[in-house]
Amino acid sequence: MTAKFAWAILLASAVLEAVWATALGLSDGFSQAPPTVVFAVTASLSMIGLGIAVKRIPLGTAYAVWVGIGAALTVGWAMATGVEPASPLKLLFIAGIVGCAAGLKALPTEALEVAEPARP
Repeated sequence: MTAKFAWAILLASAVLEAVWATALGLSDGFSQAPPTVVFAVTASLSMIGLGIAVKRIPLGTAYAVWVGIGAALTVGWAMATGVEPASPLKLLFIAGIVGCAAGLKALPTEALEVAEPARP
């Protein structure tokens, strides 16, 4: 798998994270069937995608990007639909999250070599 493909899978998984987080809120404690089904399907697909992406992208970087982008999309959707109030400061902080995720993507994704422990 190429690095570009791993990043594409990671970004798709982050979008799915925003979908499952939104569905979780709409499920009313899993008492509403349609959002509960959407939650279960998208949470599973999102986790599978994250698992695939970490084969090529370091776990810490992948997880930070996955959570950051997912959280930013979740809040952005909530503000766009009127569920949560928007403010310039909130938008600035969301832009900061997205900027940090983009910065992590810009870093090299070379796998770290793990040194063998010293033998006594």
